[in-house]
Order: sequence, then C-alpha cells, then structure tokens
Amino acid sequence: MIAGALRIALAAGLGFAVAACGAQPDAPAATGAAGDAGADRPAPDIATIDAGELAGLVTRGEALLVDVRTPEEFAAGHIAGAVNRPLDTFDPAAVPREAGKRTVLYCRSGRRSLEAAERLAAAGGSATHLGGGILAWEEAGQPVTPAR
Repeated sequence: MIAGALRIALAAGLGFAVAACGAQPDAPAATGAAGDAGADRPAPDIATIDAGELAGLVTRGEALLVDVRTPEEFAAGHIAGAVNRPLDTFDPAAVPREAGKRTVLYCRSGRRSLEAAERLAAAGGSATHLGGGILAWEEAGQPVTPAR
C-alpha cells in the first residue's frame, strides 16, 4: 500500500513537472541539479531505453515505435516505422502491441514520452520510453525520416 501511494505521489509530481513546462513541452531536463524534481527518474514499472539499445532493437526488428509528438513534429522527421500517437490525444488502448516486439514511446527530449509511459503503466501496460527522445537518437548518429 505504501509503495502504491508512493507511485501515485511520484506520478503526480511528474505530471506537475511536465505540465509546468507549458510553452516548452519537451525542453531538455536538467541533470545533476538540485531542481531535477525526479523528472529523469521514472517509476519502477516504467523502463527507459537509450538510443544505442533502441537502435539494436530496430535493427533486429524487435521494436514497435510510438512517437507522441504533434503531427507537425512527426512530419518534420521521425524514426522510420514509427506511428504517431500525439500526447494530447494519447490513448493507452491504442498503443500497438505485437508478440516478440517491445513497444517504445518517444518524443523530442523524453518528457512527453515519459508522461505517455506513465499513462500506459497506469492502464496496466508495460511502458518503455526513449531517454533523451529523438534528440538523443539523432545525437547517436541514427537516421530520421524524412532526412533533415
């Protein structure tokens, strides 16, 4: 019961941190600073994957990618094979699933995908998001489509 209350409190705090960024829905999170407020530390039932690990899953055909950015951001460049499920209309029931594949959520920097992962986990699904978002993906030298 205490763990559940802690999880709810943590999710509420993260939800506030995401909502508080308003005009910058995906501003990179501060790291190592006292003001982090836990935004980079997902709840235990939410997995974070890095760009290198995701690249391996994509290469082996073991990933289903869900981009939670806006349709405009998605059209400007996304990871090949991703489907667009914007956070503002995100429905955990509409997240694609396929046996033998890991569903990975991503956004620009990781904040919106973490919020989507929280919603998915709260609905009883397994939740994985790309830490650092598509920015980390591109920084790791991975391609986006259409090429930018």
